[in-house]
Amino acid sequence: MTQTAEQQKGILMTEAALQHVKALQAQQGDQALCLRVGVRQGGCSGMSYTMDFEDASNITEQDEVYDYDGFRVVCDPKSLLYVYGMMLDYSNALIGGGFQFTNPNAAQTCGCGKSFGA
Repeated sequence: MTQTAEQQKGILMTEAALQHVKALQAQQGDQALCLRVGVRQGGCSGMSYTMDFEDASNITEQDEVYDYDGFRVVCDPKSLLYVYGMMLDYSNALIGGGFQFTNPNAAQTCGCGKSFGA
């Protein structure tokens, strides 16, 4: 049985999330920017998600890079241990809108959805 390219990506993105980050990238005025996703200590449940645009020149050999039709999502190996298989979604709903993280590795998630415990 073969896996599709989508199934092999460590960080998955819905079409809504991809379109939103591409729009944010366009606002930055630099099509070479990639999205770095990671985790850090802190937040309600112990670990917080991080996301930020950065220049592609900051990608290291150790980073995992996932390509979405020319848009790159980057994650360092330490963070990937906590977020592998995570689905990044986006909603423009007035209540509860924004980026949503569905992380299969999270043992607990806080009410805001921006932090988790592993």
